[in-house]
Amino acid sequence: MKEIKDILTKLIKFRDVRNWKQFHTPENLAKSISIEANELLENYQWGSENADIENIKEEVADIFGYILLLCEELNIDLIDVTNNKIDKNSMKYPVEKSYGNSKKYSKL
Repeated sequence: MKEIKDILTKLIKFRDVRNWKQFHTPENLAKSISIEANELLENYQWGSENADIENIKEEVADIFGYILLLCEELNIDLIDVTNNKIDKNSMKYPVEKSYGNSKKYSKL
């Protein structure tokens, strides 16, 4: 947890010394997450064998950074909401129905 707070502090400092907070609205951060996720996906456009692991690392870091900034802006506890979502998904996808099955919970 301390590492996430340290990264967020570093991101905020990086952002603030450049006067970029004005651009980091929830809408723009959400757009940026989507854009970076698509840049990640681009690595697999022509198959996994063509994926560039160094670029993948860059895109994952960008996505993570934007998610942290969005959570900070909206006062979302990322760890708490992620734990809650895992618990919720455990109910929606019980092992006995979902084991080895990629169907959506409503199709199980």
